[in-house]
Amino acid sequence: MSTGLIKTLTDPNVVLAVLVSLAVLATFYSLIVPFFERGDLGKRMKSVASEREQIRARERARLADMQGGRASLRGQNNASIRQIVERLNLRTALVDDKTVNRLKMAGFRSQNALNTFLFARFCLPFLFLLVALVYIFGLGNFAEKPLMVRLFFAIGFAYLGFYAPNIIVANAVSKRQASIRRAWPDALDLLLICVESGVSMELAMRRVADEIAAQSQPLAEELVLTTAELSFLPERRAALENLGLRTGLEEVRSVVQALIQADRYGTPIAQALRVLAQESRDQRMNAAEKKAAALPPKLTVPMILFFLPVLVAVILGPAGIQVADKF
Repeated sequence: MSTGLIKTLTDPNVVLAVLVSLAVLATFYSLIVPFFERGDLGKRMKSVASEREQIRARERARLADMQGGRASLRGQNNASIRQIVERLNLRTALVDDKTVNRLKMAGFRSQNALNTFLFARFCLPFLFLLVALVYIFGLGNFAEKPLMVRLFFAIGFAYLGFYAPNIIVANAVSKRQASIRRAWPDALDLLLICVESGVSMELAMRRVADEIAAQSQPLAEELVLTTAELSFLPERRAALENLGLRTGLEEVRSVVQALIQADRYGTPIAQALRVLAQESRDQRMNAAEKKAAALPPKLTVPMILFFLPVLVAVILGPAGIQVADKF
């Protein structure tokens, strides 16, 4: 019986019939099954949208943690200051695109920060003028000066109050840019390692933000913002350009342009990042060498004023004491 079954299974006609039957069944299956399948495109789009919202919420929470829990991406809105700004129409009189970009570079991105800046520029001149009038005329200071000179001092102090918010913002911008500039080469090296290991750009930036936070919190904050924007903005180009606008650094803009071109033309990102990382390291080294070269001239005056008298006293002090004892 077993020999007959083996003979039947090895018969070429039987094998051919089985193969033809399987081919016919596979053909019918491939033709009929698509009519019974339901389109799950809507579910897939909903899942992608929900995942995007989860990523956005997670990145905003991460940003709030980095900022010490002060604010989210939008921040708190002060209604009273906003009403004053809108009634006096201060945005038309005092705001331009350059002002908004400077506030973003300083880390003040919310609408409430802009309203506070405008309110400060409007109120501080009057406050400074009041303080100057009380100090000069109320307390009787500079009484020996002519009246016009005292009025000029008061008006100058009020003028200083008008530009005090700009000075504060410029100081914040310089501090943030210095912090980002110092940590940017290291961030590029970490980003290059992540990209070469096969990690996507969003995950690489988030990883770099976690690692670079101990060295530069402003840079980590900007990378977290870029990661959040890459997850929900319709175009990656806009998110990358926003990174360059918020930092205001030429080295960051060059990297942003390289990433945009790589994303547009499909060129390898790792090669461009390697070249830019080397250039950033060279620029940082050149800046350090420039500071080191400028150190001797800066130390000349302190050495003459402080070190040289002490050195002369130490050398000539014993001889002077012996001469004084003999006479």
